[in-house]
Amino acid sequence: MSATHESRNFFLPGNAGPLEAVLWTPPGDPPIAALVCHPHPLFGGTMHNKVVFNAAKALDALGIPVLRFNFRGAGQSGGTHDKGAGESDDVRVALDHLSAEFPGKPLLAAGFSFGCWVGLRVGCEDGRVEKLIGIGAPVNGSDFSYLRQCRKPKLFVHGSNDEFGDVDKVRQMLSSLPGANQLVVVNAADHFFAGKVEQLAKAITVWLQPVTRNS
Repeated sequence: MSATHESRNFFLPGNAGPLEAVLWTPPGDPPIAALVCHPHPLFGGTMHNKVVFNAAKALDALGIPVLRFNFRGAGQSGGTHDKGAGESDDVRVALDHLSAEFPGKPLLAAGFSFGCWVGLRVGCEDGRVEKLIGIGAPVNGSDFSYLRQCRKPKLFVHGSNDEFGDVDKVRQMLSSLPGANQLVVVNAADHFFAGKVEQLAKAITVWLQPVTRNS
């Protein structure tokens, strides 16, 4: 993680109440700005989840600004859980803020588990978002068919032992998607990448290095 980044804690104006957020801004002119969405709030998911935090660290180390926030009803955010519908609005609010902070910069939408399902859906629809990162996609119980209309470049990082997303189902899903899609399977990793977060960070770094190198 960059030792020189600026870290700012604040609240976004969410439709169901204020959304607790933190923005890391490294020095310099970034090539892209990123949003990272957290896992299911009803099962303890917040923006401080270790997978989300380590994904943010990997992006920060590349000189990319990173915005994290708590979905409605999580942490100090207002409102109550809305099964993905209201949370999609939360993602839109976060992307609006990121775009205003870094005008003219392309955006990257990333998410872990529930945050992957919600964040990538909104990211596919938003013309400002150019790249997508899905971490631990919960394909066993969530509908990702919306990705079939999404040609944006996508990276999926997945544990071979993910209990919420069978890796063969992930491979099958990717085979049906348009555009450039990459899957990195972390061997022996569970859904939460226990003991394997360094490999998650490496996958993100390698995928994004061409973007940062050309900036």
